[in-house]
Formats: sequence, structure tokens, C-alpha cells
Amino acid sequence: MSSPLFRRILLTNDDGIDAPGLSVLFEVASLLSDDVWVVAPARDQSGISHALSLHDPLRVHQHGPRRFYVNGTPGDCVAIAARQILGDAPPSLVLSGINRGANLGVETVFSGTVGAAMTAMLLGLPAFALSQAFSPMKEVPWETARVLAPDIIRQLASHVLPEPCCLNVNFPACDVQDAKGLVVTEQGRGLLRDIDIVAREDVRRMAYHWLHLRRDHESDAPGTETRAIADHHVSVTPLSFGRTNLEVRHFLTELLS
Repeated sequence: MSSPLFRRILLTNDDGIDAPGLSVLFEVASLLSDDVWVVAPARDQSGISHALSLHDPLRVHQHGPRRFYVNGTPGDCVAIAARQILGDAPPSLVLSGINRGANLGVETVFSGTVGAAMTAMLLGLPAFALSQAFSPMKEVPWETARVLAPDIIRQLASHVLPEPCCLNVNFPACDVQDAKGLVVTEQGRGLLRDIDIVAREDVRRMAYHWLHLRRDHESDAPGTETRAIADHHVSVTPLSFGRTNLEVRHFLTELLS
């Protein structure tokens, strides 16, 4: 039997310790390493981005062998796992997900799944964010990610990247037999268009509000992750912390010179 590809893998997510996508990811990771650890939020932390809990203590609870949940964010989970739980043997790979729903375009800025992988990158650890797209009113096709993810992770992790980044991988919303190959993409615009506020009144006539993300399904530009997913490809986008708008920077430089 061949030796495992990774000495130790850390798993986390933003959907919480009991999320089905995390169970799928554990199956995937167990094909790649004999030493898989799970450190995930106690509850759903979707939309929390890269947040770290700097003003509240973190409490860690064991949920089984090499399995823990934390009363914090996905970023908290990566930090406390890498620097405390795993001690002097940090993971050789961090996998975040598998998210229920794609993380595309602008939404990667808000995603806790991506935020966890970016926190790992900050700590000097190679990291993937993995998400499974699905169609409204249909079951999430977890089998697509379950079958395709192991070879994709092996393929991408076999190369030394020229700069630190995290890899944002999205699986298309189709059955595995209909999925096409892996393509390298750019972030693009994605599907998020606006944030609506839904105002309500509770039984005590006190106001409360829900945030509702407004999306459309317009086709994004060729080469983007949204277009790749729409065409049933698996997409991978390398992400980093830099957000400088180079075009506007050039404009302001010319304007103020």
C-alpha cells in the first residue's frame, strides 16, 4: 500500500460541526492522510468572512477522537487548531468545507469557508476552500464533490506555488457523471448583486430585521469561476489578501501628480 500523501490534515468549515459537507470532506481527507483532525465551529458561521474573536474567550469541546468544536469563527478554529490543539505538529494541509453552495465572485469576501482557508494562509499553511454548488429546489449533489475532490486535491497539492495563496475550489451543480474537468479561473463578479433588508415586527411589536442577499443568474465573463461552474466544470481560483484596484490606483496617481 502506498504511503498517504499528507502527514496531517486539518478540516474546518463555516456550516458547523454537524454539517453534511464536513462529513463528506472527512471521507475525502481520509483517502489522503491517516491523520485527519476536525476543528469546526459549534454552529453555522456563514457570512463571517475572516473574523477572529479578539474580545471573547474561545472554548474548545471534544466531539470525538481528533474531533473538536469551538464557540467561535472558522478563522478562530484554524488558529486554535494550528497553534494549540495540534501543538508542535501543525497540519501539512488545511481543507475548509465542503460548503453547502458555491462561493463565487464577490461572495468569497464574505464567505467563512474562504475566510478559514485565508486564515490558514496567514499562518503559513497550504489551504483549500471547497464548495458544492446546487440548484434551487434540488438536493445538494454531494456525490460530485465526494468523488472528484480527492484527485483534484492530489493534483493541485503536488506543485509548489510561486506565492502564498489559498485555492478556492467549486464543484458544479450536476451529477458527477455530467461534471467536466478542472479549469483555472479568476474570481469575477459572481452572482451577488445587492443586500435587501426585510423588516418585521415580533409579538411584542418590536421591530427586527433580516438581511437577504439578492443574487441573479446572469452569465459572468469567460474565464471566471461563475462561468466555469455554469458550464459544469470544476473551478479553482487562487486567492490572496491583496485588494488594491490597480486601475483606480493608476487613475488617482495620474490625477494627483
